[in-house]
Amino acid sequence: MKNKTANIIAAILLTITFILSVFSIKNMSLTMDELAHLPAGYSYLTQKDYRMNPEHPPLVKDLSAVPLLFMHLNFPKDHPSWTEKGKDQVNEQWWFGNQFLFHSGNNADKVIFFARLPMILLLLLLGWLIFYWAKKLGGNSVGLLSLFIFCFSPTFIAHGRIVTTDVGAALGSVLATYFYLKFLKNPKKSNIILAGISLGIALLLKFSCAVLVPFFILITLIYALLPKEKFSFKFAFKSLLKYALSFALICVITALVIWPVYEYHLINYPIEKQIKDSEIILHSNPHQSLSKLDIEMIKNPLLRPYSYYALGVLMASQREAGGNTTYFLGNISGKSWWYYFPVVYLLKIPIAFHLLELLALAYIIFVVVKSTLSKKLLLLIRDFVKKHFTEFSMLIFIAIYWYISMTGNLNIGIRHIMPTLPFIYILVCLTIKKSIDNASLNKKIKSGIILSLLVLVILYALPAFLTFPNYISYFNILAGGPKQGYKYVVDSNYDWGQDLKRLNKWVNENKVSKIYVDYFGGADVKYYLKDKYQPWDGRLKTQKDFPKGNYLAVSATLLQGGRGKPTKEYGGPSGYYNWLNKFKPVARAGNSIFIYYIN
Repeated sequence: MKNKTANIIAAILLTITFILSVFSIKNMSLTMDELAHLPAGYSYLTQKDYRMNPEHPPLVKDLSAVPLLFMHLNFPKDHPSWTEKGKDQVNEQWWFGNQFLFHSGNNADKVIFFARLPMILLLLLLGWLIFYWAKKLGGNSVGLLSLFIFCFSPTFIAHGRIVTTDVGAALGSVLATYFYLKFLKNPKKSNIILAGISLGIALLLKFSCAVLVPFFILITLIYALLPKEKFSFKFAFKSLLKYALSFALICVITALVIWPVYEYHLINYPIEKQIKDSEIILHSNPHQSLSKLDIEMIKNPLLRPYSYYALGVLMASQREAGGNTTYFLGNISGKSWWYYFPVVYLLKIPIAFHLLELLALAYIIFVVVKSTLSKKLLLLIRDFVKKHFTEFSMLIFIAIYWYISMTGNLNIGIRHIMPTLPFIYILVCLTIKKSIDNASLNKKIKSGIILSLLVLVILYALPAFLTFPNYISYFNILAGGPKQGYKYVVDSNYDWGQDLKRLNKWVNENKVSKIYVDYFGGADVKYYLKDKYQPWDGRLKTQKDFPKGNYLAVSATLLQGGRGKPTKEYGGPSGYYNWLNKFKPVARAGNSIFIYYIN
């Protein structure tokens, strides 16, 4: 296949993803984290003040706010959520977000729609980068197959349409890794500069991209010590010294990329207020020595931007350590499960791709067994690392990221392992291509692989169309499909508040005059339902408190959180929605909001 033809097909695939993404957000409500991210980004660009949402870097939020600059929006500068007058609290981001979007005279739906468009462009950029890199590694067929898997991924479409940092983290990880590997193989000045700039961009997209630093150190050590012929200490010393100096320069360039971005966001943020805010935020941080150092850095104009970056890192690490109350496989806990991400990955990724993974794994086993029988396994591993260092590095990144995710204490969504998915796509496609090209396989086996590949590719694309527009709640057939996924796990895997507008549509179509709502998400219920909305908090009220002869709408996250079995260490409220087990939902808004009629 010619490059021109491959590029045209790639453009078509990306166009389809763009169409699916744009049209699927038409009736999608504001999700939970967007309530903080979206208004914060607008405040950065218009106020040059970083008081809101410092626990995430600014770049994604800045990009989302660019279209809003042309809309002449009302900014609630005198609202207590921004001024925090008479309060000891800081970073009132949720209150401010609600005020800015729903109570300042702005058209919330219009603001949300246009803020999401730059996120879709980031999604397409990531897709193009995957195609470009995979094509360089395995040719046009591998590039297109990797892009195909990406373009029809329900997970990437789901999170590539909303103002959050997860797709940005995936983009940053792929971009920085590509340029860093390019530097390792050819450590010339231009590659050093590009590696530093791309790492800086990644760190400005999401703090979890900080894992790239130890990852780069590890693969640098391995690459520097790989002998060209025979190992010698002289070679090892010179190689390590050369790469150590270059790595130090990359870190300097990275720091130079971060500084002006944070400096711009602090122009109108008074130093006195920054100090006070940081003291309050870091008061309970377990790393008090680092917290005190961070506050001291604020007083130095040169270090002030880095102090605020460090504040975000400290907040993110504290959030990770603190965990989150989570429903998982019928249980509810404030602690994590080590097998959470493997199970979620198994259930949220289309079955067709899992079968492609099995095809790739079968070929790897074939090669390993064959090499073991010929007593060449160690030679095979050594040659693989030397000749396929890019693929080896991808495996190392996946292993490090998954280990950190599985041993961490934050189980709230598959989105947290999204940076590894592009590497998994590329590796699977490369392996399948190698199996087809392997001369030792007979023609019947190769024909079977090709036929299986064609069938699986077709099956893989189906969920992207059948699930439209409910991508967040997508689950594969192992979980019983999107309608049944809530039984296994919720939160951003299933219910993030995306269906409130669909609830409003159902209420209007069924001429319901009053409905009680227990909603989990970022949107304002009263903004949409107006006087029909009756607030209900299932944690504080029981069935006896509910007036019979009325409708009750409950978000899946809150519903399952109130029906899950508490683990031993969980000391929060539980069982408060077990009484709803006696009732069957009369309808659902989208997949995530259950509607009951209580009589």
